[in-house]
Amino acid sequence: MGQSEQTVLCGNVYQPDGSPLADNYVITETDGVKIGIIGMVTPNIARWDAANLADYTVTDPVEETKKIIEEIRDEVDILVAAVHMGENNEYDVENSGVNDLANACPELDAIIAAHEHKQIAGTEVNGVLIVENEDSGKSLAQVTFTVEKNENGESEIVNRSSESYVTAECEADEEIVKLLSDADNRAKEDAQTVIGTLINGPLAPENEIAGIPQARLEETALINLINEVQMYYTGADISACCLFTDDENLDSGDIEKRDISSIFKYTDTLYKIEMTGAQLRKWMEWSASYYNTFKDGDLTISFNPEMRGYNYDMFSGIKYEINISKEPGHRIENLTRMDGTEIKDDDVFVVAVNNYRANAQLLTYGGVYEEGVDELPVLLEMDVRVDLGDIRELIIDYIENVNGGKLEAPALTGNWKITGYDWDEELHAQAVELINSGKLALKNSESGRETNIAAITVDDLNQN
Repeated sequence: MGQSEQTVLCGNVYQPDGSPLADNYVITETDGVKIGIIGMVTPNIARWDAANLADYTVTDPVEETKKIIEEIRDEVDILVAAVHMGENNEYDVENSGVNDLANACPELDAIIAAHEHKQIAGTEVNGVLIVENEDSGKSLAQVTFTVEKNENGESEIVNRSSESYVTAECEADEEIVKLLSDADNRAKEDAQTVIGTLINGPLAPENEIAGIPQARLEETALINLINEVQMYYTGADISACCLFTDDENLDSGDIEKRDISSIFKYTDTLYKIEMTGAQLRKWMEWSASYYNTFKDGDLTISFNPEMRGYNYDMFSGIKYEINISKEPGHRIENLTRMDGTEIKDDDVFVVAVNNYRANAQLLTYGGVYEEGVDELPVLLEMDVRVDLGDIRELIIDYIENVNGGKLEAPALTGNWKITGYDWDEELHAQAVELINSGKLALKNSESGRETNIAAITVDDLNQN
């Protein structure tokens, strides 16, 4: 913010001294039409960025928006909320999604949402037009207002519409391309810098079933590598990380800088925390709820549609089994140290994990732990080795400087596996063949964002 020459809006965050972090609105004028733009952020940042927001106050964005509307509604012709809030509430936090904002503030003409990384070309809630874009500039929404003067000389909106463009399908502006060409070339050259060579790849196995990532079903060299890096730079006993996307992988051969984003999507930093064996087990049980409970007749393993894949962690430094025949909360079995020693509730461990998981689920209540019931783990160090950069840059440093540019795919240790599925192997093989040939479809959510949300069953085979 200090380096930005743009106006920054954030009307529901206050600094430790009580002063606003940024402006809460701005009024712009175009062709005599005054537009009020209100900026807010989801209150759940107090969960995700708790360590960075210590002593800051995050207030209700809907209540703050109401105050601003009351203040400026007579000064503007168009009211727009540009907010870092998704469509729906998260963590059962009221007013954290724009649907609540639209229902509470019908005076708004449009809401430009963000946060869920999805393309919304234009929906209407309570008379308020809502658009949202995908992440990283993949889509761009355009809202168009047609404004005319009424008999009193006042501007009135007579039409409102929206469109959404997939930027990859749009022709680049030659002038902009020329203007940015130097920076673009330097960025590409840097991204294509060879940092080392991978031996014995790929890091993730081929999927047995098309559409069901094998890397979410078994131990992989990919997750072992990330955990190995996290443990190296923290000295932790245990490390955990997730598979951000289903297709993360790295094959044998030269490793370029850009390849690291294909195995670690986000710019998370590394945290070092301390927890007991009881806290560890509760976290693992929460994580293992990612799998649907196996039932008689199931022929595949499926995923809980209420839990995103980036919330499912796989652990190194310990041994364990996940029994999916049991209900969530009772699945972790044979939890031991790597030498086979049983892990007791009062054992203490140093654990390496990314900042998102630490802040969103481990160091605050409402994620893994319940207030009034559990004690929280202790933050030992945040942003470990931030002098080298985020976790992606630590992976690069590990390959270049720790391994001298020669990386062997980490060996599988057999430290975890899924148990509790007991299907007929012949029928399972038939299901695999039908799915892979496209004759039998996996079950996905209506939006398509949640995949493989229910098992393929014997009944599905009989109906095919």
